[in-house]
Amino acid sequence: MSIPVKLEAFEGPLDLLLHLIDKNKVNIHDIPIAIITEQYLEYIQLMETKNLDIMSEFLVMAATLINIKSKMLLPKDETREEEEQDPRQELVERLLEYKMYKYISLDLKDRELDAAKILFKEATIPKEIADYKEEIDTAGLLSDLTLAKLHKIFESVVKKQVDKIDPIRSKFGKIEKEESNLSEKILAIQQYGIAHKTFSFRKLLQAQSGKMEVIVTFLGVLELIKVGQIVITQHTVFDDIIITFTVDKITEVDDILVLN
Repeated sequence: MSIPVKLEAFEGPLDLLLHLIDKNKVNIHDIPIAIITEQYLEYIQLMETKNLDIMSEFLVMAATLINIKSKMLLPKDETREEEEQDPRQELVERLLEYKMYKYISLDLKDRELDAAKILFKEATIPKEIADYKEEIDTAGLLSDLTLAKLHKIFESVVKKQVDKIDPIRSKFGKIEKEESNLSEKILAIQQYGIAHKTFSFRKLLQAQSGKMEVIVTFLGVLELIKVGQIVITQHTVFDDIIITFTVDKITEVDDILVLN
């Protein structure tokens, strides 16, 4: 009674050769052609396929292996000055190329499987809502706005910064980096807010030592607005903004930044 043997399926002769090389744990650049050829022929004898096209591919590779084996058994011609090419070189190059494309195909297959798990949702906003645009009365909003007013507001913010410039030392030509930290600035605004409760946004900016300080202070105010620690009010457009501090204790700055 014969024992049934289940053979692994290979995509072609090169796939079978790579399997045998990995199984024997040999270097692909130094293939023991005698051992690999023997194992390859044993596998072909066990194959039960009626597809002549597939079988012919394996037989052609078997003939190639036998040819390489026979060349390696021949004695080397020591009279030739040129170094003879290794009979296995062409086969090694084919195996390396096949291995590269095989791994690429496996990677693409994994990406295909990952992409199949991603679902995309189309927009479901009703057309009447998507097309809605709020009407803004720009004429009424900017009715009393003039260039003179804009210029006056700008001057009032930067005037204090200009007054602090030393007319002599400012021309020394030395440029220093302005150090300003958002976390420290938020903490300073919290301390100032607890002490004053309600204060002017413009005066808060004027109290800063430079343009970078003004920018970081502005960002700090925005962060505190997001977490609900301060509320701002403005009676008319371009009037001074009044800030009201709504809490009685200082919140950890790291918690504020994490929430945002």
